[in-house]
Amino acid sequence: MQPEVNSRYPSGPRGCFAGKALVGDGNRKEKGLEEGIVGKYIRQLCQNAGETTDFADNFQEKLEKDREIYDEFVSYLKTGNFACQAKVEGYSVVDVMVWQMDHFKARLDRDNTGSRENPAKMVLMAFDTLLKMRKDPERYITRMSQETGTDYEGKY
Repeated sequence: MQPEVNSRYPSGPRGCFAGKALVGDGNRKEKGLEEGIVGKYIRQLCQNAGETTDFADNFQEKLEKDREIYDEFVSYLKTGNFACQAKVEGYSVVDVMVWQMDHFKARLDRDNTGSRENPAKMVLMAFDTLLKMRKDPERYITRMSQETGTDYEGKY
C-alpha cells in the first residue's frame, strides 16, 4: 500500500517517500537508497527554505554524523510528525522549534524573516540548531532558558 501524500506539504515529508521503502534489513544497498532519498529531500527542503546548496551539503554532512538526529529527521520525513526521540540534554527538536518561534516572535509578527509562510525553513532551522546544540549544549541551553524573545510579567 502506498503511503498517503501529505497534501499540506506537497513536496514535503511523505511526498518524497511515495513508493520508496526506508525500512528493511539494513543492507548496504537499502542504506544507500535511503541516504540518496534523504539527500534529495535535504536539497529540496533547503531550496524551499531559501538556503544555498552549500548550506544543504553542510547540513547533510552534520546530520549523517549524528545517527540519533538523522533517525529523527528520517522519521519526520516519513510521517510528517516529530518522534521526539533524539534529545540533547533533554531537549528535542520540537523544544528547539518552540524556542525559535518564541525567540523570533517579534520578527515573525512583522514577517520579515519569511518563516511564517515557510514551514520548511522552520523545520530546517530547528534540526540545524539541534545538531549545533549537540556540539555545544551549554550555549544553547543557556540561550533557551534566558532568551525568550517575548514580554511577560517579571521579565524586566
